[in-house]
Amino acid sequence: MAVDVNLRNYSLYLQNQGVPHQISEESGKQIIWVANELHQEFVQKSLTEFPMGETAGQQSAGTSSHSSGTKSAGRAAAALTGAFSRSPITFVLVVLCLLVAVITGLGNSPSRVPWLFFPLVSSNDLGSLISGLLNPVYALRSLTPMFLHFGELHLVFNMLWLWYFGRQLEPSHPLWLYSLIIIVTSFTSNVSQYLYSDYNNFGGMSGVVYGLVGYTWIIHNFMPRSNLLLNNSMFAIFVVALVAMEVLASSWIASAAHLGGLVSGLALGIGSVVYYRFILKLEIISR
Repeated sequence: MAVDVNLRNYSLYLQNQGVPHQISEESGKQIIWVANELHQEFVQKSLTEFPMGETAGQQSAGTSSHSSGTKSAGRAAAALTGAFSRSPITFVLVVLCLLVAVITGLGNSPSRVPWLFFPLVSSNDLGSLISGLLNPVYALRSLTPMFLHFGELHLVFNMLWLWYFGRQLEPSHPLWLYSLIIIVTSFTSNVSQYLYSDYNNFGGMSGVVYGLVGYTWIIHNFMPRSNLLLNNSMFAIFVVALVAMEVLASSWIASAAHLGGLVSGLALGIGSVVYYRFILKLEIISR
């Protein structure tokens, strides 16, 4: 990249996309350094699409407010497009959760979307519950409680962590594997909560988030070259929070869903490590 091109906005864009990088100047050119080949491919592709704007010697003097607004809108559109192209499944999940939150008034009017609640099937034991979910419609509804949220904090917490983990995992995983992680953790967490509580008035992406926590922690420890950002201290914080929620607020927190999601995420992580590292003999999971 020419030395007179201003890469400040592009650097901020890479930070928002979770791409660690450094920019240096060598022989009259700017060099963008990244950690792995996956990030290198992303930079090479996104550089051709990102609106760089003015060069360093042409910035701002005499720029009209209309032009500035247009450029800001263009950068926002580019950021959204980049987010969708890099993590389409995560992006769609966030949008659907926000849409449901608007429709239900942040969970104050959940009766507007009754089909999103877990189906009322027999919960005498796991076998009878699974038998009741053989109906395709009921099977789908065993996943849809993840779109329901009750209150601003519930929604914001889940969306931030979903985006944090999703934008790490989805670009580096085959779409079938990332989709499987979402489906299995959602199903397991919702089934766990329904069996535990015997009612279907619950919802949220928390079970999936805890599933992603467990999965990411396993991959981080056993396939460290994957460059996933979840150390042991951060994992411990999530576990302590899970225990604290059960002790202090079990009556209104779906703690069984959190635990079910975490356990299923750990199991999926172990399965991925066995498959990719010990069967395929790979050091990282990649598309």
